[in-house]
Amino acid sequence: MTFSFYQSLRTVPNDLKEVSQNLRLSGWQKFWKLEVPFSMPGMIWNMMMSMSGGWFFVVASEAITVGDKTVTLPGVGSYLAMAISQKDLTAVGWVILTMTVVIVIYDQFLFRPLVAWADKFRLEDTMSQAAPESWVLNLIQRTRIIQQLLRPFGKLLKKLARMRLNIALPRAIHSESHSSVSRGLDIAWGGFMVLLCGYVSWKLYSFISSEVGLGETIRVVGLGFITLVRVTVLIALASLVWVPLGVLIGLRPRLAETIQPIAQFLAAFPANLLFPVFVVFIVHFKLNPDIWLSPLIVLGTQWYILFNVVAGASAFPNDFREAATNFHIKGWQWWKQVMLPGIFPYYITGAITASGGAWNASIVSEMVSWGDDKLAAHGLGAYIAQTTAAGDFPKILLGICVMSLFVVLFNRLLWRPLYAIAENKLRLN
Repeated sequence: MTFSFYQSLRTVPNDLKEVSQNLRLSGWQKFWKLEVPFSMPGMIWNMMMSMSGGWFFVVASEAITVGDKTVTLPGVGSYLAMAISQKDLTAVGWVILTMTVVIVIYDQFLFRPLVAWADKFRLEDTMSQAAPESWVLNLIQRTRIIQQLLRPFGKLLKKLARMRLNIALPRAIHSESHSSVSRGLDIAWGGFMVLLCGYVSWKLYSFISSEVGLGETIRVVGLGFITLVRVTVLIALASLVWVPLGVLIGLRPRLAETIQPIAQFLAAFPANLLFPVFVVFIVHFKLNPDIWLSPLIVLGTQWYILFNVVAGASAFPNDFREAATNFHIKGWQWWKQVMLPGIFPYYITGAITASGGAWNASIVSEMVSWGDDKLAAHGLGAYIAQTTAAGDFPKILLGICVMSLFVVLFNRLLWRPLYAIAENKLRLN
């Protein structure tokens, strides 16, 4: 959700910014009148993905084992973890049924009304031919009692959004200020952050080096490169599959209404539920876990790409599509010159979050179990899972530090330049 909102703020069309300046909107008014409405389509689809992502990791969060200590919370996640350890397929079936019911309920009563409501924030000059619908939203809009109950809340929000609240920052700390005081504050803050990072790094190094040598560090870095290859290949394959399907769904609101709950269910489907299938399959056919456990990494994170592409295609201006039709732009030319540039900022947001989620998912996907049967692939995720189960805290911290380093470098060297392209060259102006 944070990446989605950030992407929206960075890609607001310049002409809309100029209109807000001409209307002399304050920063507070611009935020509520321009930036929040512009971000709504992408934000809502990422809310769906975030909710589903919570289901995906609920097993790892509600049942944690570190060394000889196990912490469990009451909930479906710990219930599923116990069912897996006891090989109870009936209990696993009850978990799937419970997830299905809950997802259908919050899809009908929360997300489908939000998607239909957010259609009015599309950036276009012509009306969409087929707008998404929701029986819950229709019920709210046509019921007088509900309208009367919501009217005071709506008036309060309108009043808050229209407040100027134009609080000017002191010149000494303003971003455009180049005074000596401002430079002094910048130097002081930068020095403080350098000292803080240096202190934390030294403490981490002292703790890790007490039990871990250079050879182990090099081995962990090598495992990080193995996981990096898995993440990169799987994100590329997921993009080839879900970008065309996401565009197809996003341009057809009726199809999106049908696919929406199915996609939410698949995105929420915990990888742990497939462990029995993968373990039995790999053991029976004596397959290589390094290859056949890899799909579990992208199982729950590939949906970030689909949901963001759907959001981008849904928000794509209808008048742009009509112009492409009038100029008879079809086939690969339509993809290259119309749709791919239009959804590119949304795709980058989805790919970044999918990449980060894949690194997290590697911890529960590169080492799996079904009862007493355990399989592990070579990779940084399996290393962290194994050292966590053993309660070896220096090695746990080493694995986390190496994974954090890989993620930061991956974002800096790949995703950030792509974000710059989306912001500077593919903005809807």
